[in-house]
Amino acid sequence: MDIDAWVWWLIGAVGLGIPLVLTAMPEFGMFAVGAVAASAVAALGGGIVAQVLVFVLVSVALIAVVRPIAARHRAGQTGQASGIDALKGRQAVVLERVSADGGRIKLAGEVWSARSYDADQVFEPGNKVDVIEIDGATAVVM
Repeated sequence: MDIDAWVWWLIGAVGLGIPLVLTAMPEFGMFAVGAVAASAVAALGGGIVAQVLVFVLVSVALIAVVRPIAARHRAGQTGQASGIDALKGRQAVVLERVSADGGRIKLAGEVWSARSYDADQVFEPGNKVDVIEIDGATAVVM
């Protein structure tokens, strides 16, 4: 059984996709795309030199172009808080009296259980408080 060159390139692309999934290294995906491009050249009748040249050029071009863009994108996201980290430092309105024993606040449009940071502090309904931290499902306020 004689297997065409383009099939071997596709097998190589799949083989490069496996470490991409296992290691989350995008470079393997770029090499896999290069192998798919080489497979297309092989299917169109290009020689082995053309196939290897297309594989190398496409892979290197993707690495040269995509990696810097991905690095800039990753660097820009580090300053953005999400989830409960995004709630820290926000202001809330007291709905039910908040003391060290508990209470209720409205934070980011939702009702949260809350307790005061200092045991001696008490906040009455209508007061504005700052969220210091989130402890489980309870906002610690000041």
